This record gives sequence, structure tokens and C-alpha cells, in this order.
Amino acid sequence: MNTKRNRVIILAKRPNGIPKEEDFRLIETDIKECKEGMVLVKTLYLSVDPYMRGRMSGIKTYISPYELEKPITGGVVGEVIESKSSDFRVGDFVVGNLNWSDFNTVDSRELRKVDPDIAPISTALGILGMPGLTAYFGLLDIGKPVQGETVVISGAAGAVGTVAGQIAKIKGCRVIGIAGSDKKTDYLVKELGFDAAVNYKKISDIKKEIKNNCPNGVDIYFDNVGGEISDAVMPLLNYKARIILCGQISQYNMDKPDIGPRVQTYLLIKSAMMKGFIVMDYADRYEEGIKQLAQWLSEKKLKYIESIVNGLENAPKAFIGLFKGENLGKQLVKVS
Repeated sequence: MNTKRNRVIILAKRPNGIPKEEDFRLIETDIKECKEGMVLVKTLYLSVDPYMRGRMSGIKTYISPYELEKPITGGVVGEVIESKSSDFRVGDFVVGNLNWSDFNTVDSRELRKVDPDIAPISTALGILGMPGLTAYFGLLDIGKPVQGETVVISGAAGAVGTVAGQIAKIKGCRVIGIAGSDKKTDYLVKELGFDAAVNYKKISDIKKEIKNNCPNGVDIYFDNVGGEISDAVMPLLNYKARIILCGQISQYNMDKPDIGPRVQTYLLIKSAMMKGFIVMDYADRYEEGIKQLAQWLSEKKLKYIESIVNGLENAPKAFIGLFKGENLGKQLVKVS
């Protein structure tokens, strides 16, 4: 039995509006014994993601809510330090959906290996993980981009948006990103090759600004944000446009549902399609997605950026920062 103590972050209370640090609590527990078929994993990086806010509300959606006084769980990359499974050896790097804690004792079937020779292991939580796969399947399977089309991406400087925009460029599209600071819009254009980027916090008429950058209308809208930004895109849709409904981060901290313009008229008159999805819909194709993303990464057709906060105890602060637009690219917490 391992005698080390284990720090764990639990959900202390359900957030009201934007989460606060006091909604979380850091506790210490014993490390669970590693039994047959299990491995003990030391956390190296953990992921904070906007979808987690919905799980804190206590309402079941496509995934069960977090329980009060129980650990927060999410994407974790770690190192195997004890193994009683033939699938993993001590020293292997792995990724899985694990507790926000220093150590996790888990069934080996809940993990997959991470190859550090392909890319840094942190990418298994970003461009070669859930965000990258979300961008890959959302854009290619729902958006079906065609060379010369115009693609607009909201939340474009986040972990999903940065990848979606670059894949659209690989497919020969004109790409316009919407983000919340000059630093972010500069990065999208100068580093990632977006054709244009709009800082929605600096302009008074978002619809006019998007229209100016989309003289031929919008063929694909990759929606990570919802709200007023998405309302501004809808009138610009072209015939048979595709809307990829990926996230609604502008809505996640609202106490009451937001009431905005009805979109059905735009969908009807333009014969447009809006489809929501979650990346788990494509679980049987993850290997395909990771292989292609890794290839583009090795060919330098894709770039990535990570915002890293140090220390398990700072994971709540990093999570809260997502809703204040503090991250550029993938937000990670380096634990060890």
C-alpha cells in the first residue's frame, strides 16, 4: 500500500454565475491501493475545459453532473508509477478522464498510452486530444469545407477554434476568427494564417464588422460561443450554409436561459443546416483523427499554443479564467 498522501480538488458548492474559488476545496486523502488490473498514475498535466461548467450545475445533460463533496474529474496526462496490469509498465505516459489530484489509482481500461516521440505529452489534452478532435470532426464531418468557401469561427483563439481555423485553411477556405483581445486576433492572423480576425470587445457593431470581412457571405459557421456574436452571423449565411454547434460559452454562467433572435427563418430561407455535436459521438474514429492531426503537426501545417498555470491548487483559478478570456489556445495546469 502506498503511504503517500494525495491532494484532491472537490466541488464544495454549486456555482452561481461565474464560478468562484470558494466553490472548490483542496483536501488530502490516502492513495488507493493498486490492485490487480489497475495502475497508479502520477498527474503531470490536467485540463480545464468550458464544458465542465455545465457539470457543476447539478443537471444531467449528455454527461453526469459532478457530485458535491466529490472530486472534479477531467482530462489528465500522467506517468505510471505502479502497475498491476499487463497493458502498462512503470514509466509509461497515459491519458484518461481522472480526478483533479496528485495521484489516481484506476482500472487500466480507462487509460490509453501517449507516445512522447510524436509530440510533447501535453498535446494529448489539446491539439492531439479532445479539443483537436472536436475541431477535426466538427469541421470536416459537419462543415464539409470546400475550397474557396468562407468559414467564420467564434471563440477562435481557444483550444478548439485555433485548430478548426487551421484545418479550414488546409482545406483552402477563407477563415475569419472572432476573439476578445488584440493579442488574440494578432495571433490568429500573424501566426495561424487566418485571413482576418475581429476583436468583438473593441467594436460597437459586430454584425457590420463581420460583414465587412465576409464580402461573399458565410458558408460555414463554427460556433463555440452563442449569444450576440452568433446572432450577428446568422443574417450573413449563404445558401446551404452549415452551422457547427460546438459550444455556447457565453451562456454557461447564466441563471436563466438567454432569449435572443430566432434562427429558424435564416435556416429556412437559406436552406442552411445547424447541427450540434459532442466529440464522444466520434469515439470509434478517435484513432483516425489523432493520426491525421499528428501528421499535419509533423508537416508543420498545424501550430498550437498552450496557456499553463502551475500547481494543482491553482486549477480552480485556471478554470475560472476560461470565462474571463484569459487563455490563448489550450489552458492546462501543470501539476508535477
